[in-house]
Amino acid sequence: MIPALHPGDTVTVVAPAGPVERHVLMAGTEILRGWGLTVRIAPSALDGGPAPLPHLSAADAHRARDLEWAWCDPDNAAVICARGGYGTQRLLPLLDWEALAGAAPKILLGYSDITALHEAFALRLGVPAWHGPMPGTAAFTGDAVAQERLRRALFTPHDLRPIGSPAARALVPGTARGITLGGCASLLASGIGTPYVRPSAAGGILLLEDTGEEPYRLDRALTQLLNAGWLDGVAGIALGSWRECGPYEEVRAVLADRLVPLGVPVVEELGFGHGPQPWTIPLGVPATLDAARGTLTPDPPADPLARAASPGVPGSPPGPR
Repeated sequence: MIPALHPGDTVTVVAPAGPVERHVLMAGTEILRGWGLTVRIAPSALDGGPAPLPHLSAADAHRARDLEWAWCDPDNAAVICARGGYGTQRLLPLLDWEALAGAAPKILLGYSDITALHEAFALRLGVPAWHGPMPGTAAFTGDAVAQERLRRALFTPHDLRPIGSPAARALVPGTARGITLGGCASLLASGIGTPYVRPSAAGGILLLEDTGEEPYRLDRALTQLLNAGWLDGVAGIALGSWRECGPYEEVRAVLADRLVPLGVPVVEELGFGHGPQPWTIPLGVPATLDAARGTLTPDPPADPLARAASPGVPGSPPGPR
């Protein structure tokens, strides 16, 4: 299970993807400081120098080194991503995976483009993570419910409650158990065939959500996962928000067409991802998906410091740098 944060802990905010608006990040880090945390901001998050492309927060090498520094620093308790956007996948071949594997596991928080990090860290380091809101986004600084859900998750992970929403309902009924994984559907699909995404979601409870992807592009991403065999043997699927992906009835038709034939429990509108008041959900931990009740319930940890296994990837060694 993921370790808990405590007042006085040091956490580091990194920006592995898109550029960060300074005033938004300052507001977000003040919220974290209000929880009693000591917050450091990695240089590439705010003043990393000119980026080669405007959709990146800084040069790839600079962002990669900052991420390594934050993860490997023994005095740092958590690596918190400032925002998503695009660019995280560009870092993966540049990271010193041997050094990362030698560091003590710690908290990794983010979602959206950070799905690329979640997958790579699960596959190569075997560590769990948090799928949750990020302090460099207005969606976090302006959402008190999201803030409180994140605070509870980070400080009391042993007291996780069932995750659900009033809108949650079953696309396919049933109950499933497995290890949580997943995140942004388009990021998972684009990682297929690389050494940074696990070979299969078999045995897992798969979380899927996205933003800004039209229904036909969601169809393409899900079809890629299906055609690659990546969804073979998945235990259950939890669906989150689909902000700016078009009318939900069209999105829902794609989700039903691509996922219902798998014959495993599927729950829609579970309340995580890019929508309002998102839940913070642990990845890499055992959980139960109850489609009839519209809930996802992580198991209470037997050992708060224990590493959780990744489904389908027993003991994968760190890859080359």
